[in-house]
Amino acid sequence: MEDRLWEYIDGTCTAEEKQFIDQLIATNNEWRAKYNELLEVHALMHDHLELDEPSMRFTQNVMEEISKYHIAPAAKSYINKRIIWGIGGFFLLTILGFLVYVFAQINWTTAPSGGSAPFNIDKVDFSKLYNSAYANIFMMVNVVLGLMLLDMYLGRKKKKLQEK
Repeated sequence: MEDRLWEYIDGTCTAEEKQFIDQLIATNNEWRAKYNELLEVHALMHDHLELDEPSMRFTQNVMEEISKYHIAPAAKSYINKRIIWGIGGFFLLTILGFLVYVFAQINWTTAPSGGSAPFNIDKVDFSKLYNSAYANIFMMVNVVLGLMLLDMYLGRKKKKLQEK
């Protein structure tokens, strides 16, 4: 009943339904009471309901609030190229050090047989490389130095942000 009455009040029903509902309102007390109640609700909503609109400066206020916060700069401005080169250099030196160690293990005085290379890669003892106390100490020192470098870099970035 309510749905049909709302359609009648809003004017979305067909002409036949409108005529039928007119007859029900005229003859049936229950339909008439509900119709009057819905008309009051419709009038209250139409007359007293005001839509809240934002103030004229709403956009400006929002933009001013956003501008108070630090906006992340472009990646180009906060990535220090010297640090990237330093990390790359560290890895290149580490690889170069391992290669020097491997070539130092090769016995270059033996004569090649059958035109092959002057060394046999199968005879290189990699266990000395990985199980060596010197290699382990070298890696630990490099990790500690890398962490110290990272800590110093992040500390400087934090100070710069606090100063701004």
